[in-house]
Amino acid sequence: MRLRDCHNFHDFRRLARRRLPGPIFDYIDGAADDEVTHRQNTASFERCDLVPNVLRGVENVDLSVTVLGQKLAIPIYCSPTALQRLFHHAGERAVAAAAAKYGTMFGVSSLGTVSLEELRKAHDTPQVYQFYYHRDRGLNRAMMQRAKEAGVQVMMLTVDSITGGNRERDKRTGFSIPFRLTLAGMYQFGIKPAWGINYLTHERFKLPQLDQHVDMGSGALSISKYFTEMLDPSMNWDDVAEMVRLWNGHFCLKGVMSVADARRAVEIGCTGIVLSNHGGRQLDGSRAPFDQLAEIVDAVGGRIDVIMDGGIQRGTHVLKALSLGAKAVGVGRYYLYPLAAAGQAGVERALDLMRSELERGMKLMGCTAINQLSRENLRFR
Repeated sequence: MRLRDCHNFHDFRRLARRRLPGPIFDYIDGAADDEVTHRQNTASFERCDLVPNVLRGVENVDLSVTVLGQKLAIPIYCSPTALQRLFHHAGERAVAAAAAKYGTMFGVSSLGTVSLEELRKAHDTPQVYQFYYHRDRGLNRAMMQRAKEAGVQVMMLTVDSITGGNRERDKRTGFSIPFRLTLAGMYQFGIKPAWGINYLTHERFKLPQLDQHVDMGSGALSISKYFTEMLDPSMNWDDVAEMVRLWNGHFCLKGVMSVADARRAVEIGCTGIVLSNHGGRQLDGSRAPFDQLAEIVDAVGGRIDVIMDGGIQRGTHVLKALSLGAKAVGVGRYYLYPLAAAGQAGVERALDLMRSELERGMKLMGCTAINQLSRENLRFR
């Protein structure tokens, strides 16, 4: 199977599975507990039908949106995800270049593997910094200041990860940073030697957003310990309100799922929220963001930009979310599988396929601009 044979999400996933050692594929692919929420994230779209209009004159379609003050050529963006250079040696460099080519936003994680500064200098496309809240308040302020000086446009605080989710696939293989592989995990690396050669012949793996503060390479701290020992479970709304004031720009909370929390985000001055259950990787059994979207939009949609992520595999999924009132949609695994399969070329192919699906879907819906999508175009079973 080659990249040109990939025509959808599932094709990219199969190619990534062929190329990655099992523990790393499972890190991307897996979720918490029984992975029920992970499955429901996509299944939720299947309970909603599109109702198209015809004879609307759809020769030219405008897919652009403005979200968090950023003009995007397409209504999806590459959500910030951790450890990208484990999946392909180009990591965030590939994702940023692909996002720039397609005129959309990309995110960099606190656990990113390329520095904020390098990516800002390389691309002028909008950049999100996905931030975790640490017990060390000085570290929080220092990381925010660094992002501001780098020219990052949007601060995105993850609020659903004050402790790590129960990811049992990782426990079975011993996946961690640094690696603590079980025998089964070592075997999986052994039968995919190309990945290891690639990993060893490129620059040393590091976490540049944290390297001044955390020694990940010594074995003293694993990713799971990072979540349980360094992140602050006492974080509350007053702490976040202070961060919003300090940042003094576009500030978004990622992981909001209740109306009460959405309203509170408006009150403290956030300019955006992302409805998200972390791809099903945190609290299994939690509601799918798409199922919760209308309720949140009705409560706060006129006062704050409402975004969602989770389960997006098709252009029609995006159209359904936009029809319910989302300003834009984030994708994670949708670009991570093609990144793992083929680097920048893979991410570009995935974004190109999505753009084509969106343009085709808009024409078939009888819409020439995103703001023409509405709930009149939807029916729930």
